[in-house]
Amino acid sequence: MRSQTRTPFSLMAKPTGAACNLDCEYCFFLSKEALWEGQGQRMSSQTLRAYLANYLNSQPDGDVTVSWQGGEPTLRGLDFFREAVAVARELKRPRQRVRHAIQTNATLIDDAWAEFLARERFLVGVSIDGPAELHDRYRVNKAGRGTHEQVVRGWRTLQDHGVDVNVLCTVNAVNAERPLEVYRHLRDDLGAEFVQFIPIVERVAPGEEEAAESGWRDASGTFVLYRQRGDGITSRTVDPDAYGRFLVAIFDEWLDRDVGRVFVQDVDVALGALFGRYSLCVHAPECGDALAMEHNGDVYSCDHYVEPHYRLGNVASDSFARMLGSAQQREFGTSKRTALPRQCRECPVRWACHGGCPKDRFTTTSDGEPGLNYLCAGYYRFYTHATPALREMGRLLQAGRPASDIMKPRSKRR
Repeated sequence: MRSQTRTPFSLMAKPTGAACNLDCEYCFFLSKEALWEGQGQRMSSQTLRAYLANYLNSQPDGDVTVSWQGGEPTLRGLDFFREAVAVARELKRPRQRVRHAIQTNATLIDDAWAEFLARERFLVGVSIDGPAELHDRYRVNKAGRGTHEQVVRGWRTLQDHGVDVNVLCTVNAVNAERPLEVYRHLRDDLGAEFVQFIPIVERVAPGEEEAAESGWRDASGTFVLYRQRGDGITSRTVDPDAYGRFLVAIFDEWLDRDVGRVFVQDVDVALGALFGRYSLCVHAPECGDALAMEHNGDVYSCDHYVEPHYRLGNVASDSFARMLGSAQQREFGTSKRTALPRQCRECPVRWACHGGCPKDRFTTTSDGEPGLNYLCAGYYRFYTHATPALREMGRLLQAGRPASDIMKPRSKRR
């Protein structure tokens, strides 16, 4: 009876905090190092056990995903993850099925890592921004050199060992203009079958412009804490209309030949929304059940809001039920819906977008109302373009047919 009261939620755990072996120019999370003023960013065995005990006790029976992110989580070393798997196996309830997922830049992946990840059935997300020319523009190492070659080497090693892999590709000011090059590189050159595209939107408050363009560092090279404030943007930020064109171009290519073979998160999420199922917080009506936990056990409202004001507690002393049910977190989640401007409430594609992530709602509507998502024009372009095909795929699925049947009449026209 007790397990029935548990509500599933997601959490990104950061075993190395913001520490990373790369220095990607648009990575806002590197600046979170400023929260600990040079202290070490390594999750201890004590915190690991407290986290997993709290987390597994708070989750219902069935499938439970333990998600690891950074920074770069592989910096914590293989022994830490061996311990994490063993502790989770020890602490899980008999009816829980635990699976681990990890997001990595893959530059440290070797045979030992890949053998472990394959054996323990990790789901591994690898960050790749397209072919080398585009990837290397912003995804650089500490010496400022491109990392595409090292990332692809790690990707190939994972593939060779049969690891379940997917690609996380950011959409930024550079690669947004070349969508098909990006998509075809991921699909054809790398053999990726699961892809998610994440728009880069970096907000800048007045007076922060110089630090922002320097990767959120001041003149001395010290990190300046990135916060979700201001209505300015960095030069790396994707243009809204370019983002829409990017998604449209990839959608048309996917629709013509890849339905049922390649899975694009933006499409899957929109298709689910047709049936009232929201698998991604960005486009759900409300949010608040996707937390972030730092290496020291501190828990925050969201991965994008690791800021002092959004700290909910610590896994060593606060249950996830209390943190999720706090007035602070409930308001954080419901405000996504209640703060929508009228333009969004009356929008014909609200069913798919729901105003997007609150972190990006810093522009105004045509009549001056605040709270409009910076990416609104891109979302509108993409969803209005894709809606007819999405609805047709929805009808196919409801009729018990595969969504890929939508390609048959299209192929006859070629």
